[in-house]
Amino acid sequence: MAWCEPNPARASFYNARLAASGMQEVPTYRPENYEDMIASERVDTVIVTSPDDTHADLTARALDAGARVVLEKPVATTAAGCRQIASALERTGGQLSVTFNYRYAPRNVALKRIVASGVIGTVTAIHFEWMLDTIHGADYFRRWHRDKDRSGGLLIQKASHHFDLVNWWLEDAPQTVFARGALRFYGDAGAGKAASETARPERGTPGEPGGPLPDSPPDPYLLDLTADETSRLLYLEGERHDGYRRDADVFGPGITIEDTMSAMVGYQGGATLTYSLVAYAPWEGYRVSITGTKGRAELEVVERAASPAGPDSAVGSPSQSRPAHRANAPGTNARRAGHRLVVQGLWEEAREVAVDDGDGDHGGGDAAMLDDLFDGTRDDPLAQRAGWRDGLLAVAVGLAANRSMQSGMPVRINELTIGEI
Repeated sequence: MAWCEPNPARASFYNARLAASGMQEVPTYRPENYEDMIASERVDTVIVTSPDDTHADLTARALDAGARVVLEKPVATTAAGCRQIASALERTGGQLSVTFNYRYAPRNVALKRIVASGVIGTVTAIHFEWMLDTIHGADYFRRWHRDKDRSGGLLIQKASHHFDLVNWWLEDAPQTVFARGALRFYGDAGAGKAASETARPERGTPGEPGGPLPDSPPDPYLLDLTADETSRLLYLEGERHDGYRRDADVFGPGITIEDTMSAMVGYQGGATLTYSLVAYAPWEGYRVSITGTKGRAELEVVERAASPAGPDSAVGSPSQSRPAHRANAPGTNARRAGHRLVVQGLWEEAREVAVDDGDGDHGGGDAAMLDDLFDGTRDDPLAQRAGWRDGLLAVAVGLAANRSMQSGMPVRINELTIGEI
């Protein structure tokens, strides 16, 4: 085992965690010595969790070095990156798995079973609405994801999960995409800035150059890296090594990704998906409605019922279980955290389908996914294990959506020339 990590502060942080758990610290290699690490440490599996614009290169290099790859989504941010991985897989005959943990969350599995059972008939229409709140959503606009050249934007970085779910639920492939999107709330010209202070600090950590004054009033959009020991060690201590600023102001200049997006996706089998994503909602979760020739299934998931402003709420996804990421208001009768799956056939009354609460991160999906990634001996009747084609299909929608937003025209997936899908 070894780390490939260019920042010594972050490598030291994770080695310290190994030591604290009674495990032996492992050697650290720089990216230029990546292949040496694989050979010297006899690495059989490389887990790629680097910034998105580096996925293609690191994946291809690992495959060429003889390692299996477990790749974090999205598989790549460009069509060229997709082609690079496809060529490496063809050249080496290597193995690649993609970490689509939402396939394993019990609520999404329950919806998959409903669709596969045929109870709602042949699927004709899907509506998928995803809300990122002002805790989780804002965080994409203060870190490297704010640069579209690095992340591909949220229709690639975040929505890869969502498009994969639809592909998996339908067992179908996307064919045509039309999309619109804009930066409307965040950024130096966003509507959110008008509702905030007129003069803002460049970053959220007090005492740092460009940070707020120590006696400044609380601002829920600012991230103080000294308020959390993990953030301080990983990012503030690491900043002097690579210059990466983790706490940029979400209303500052230089943001090139969208925060308001919608897409219409036509599938090979004839179904149509209407999808929307906003990154500044007052609550976090999603709604999915799948309509078929015999009825309709509706899933609503409230991951965080409200976005409380406070010291523990500056960053974090409610689907993660670390305490700093679970700043969840209990909600009220108007909106409470939880999920509800309803099925209704034509000419029938609606019925609610019981869904188990998942234990652990990402709605209870992570543990099962890890078993598949590193054991892989269980039966897989729902085809939850995701490979290269699954990752490619998911990112293809985002790539086509980005192209459509630029041109104002629909884009056919086969125009992307990203490999055989």
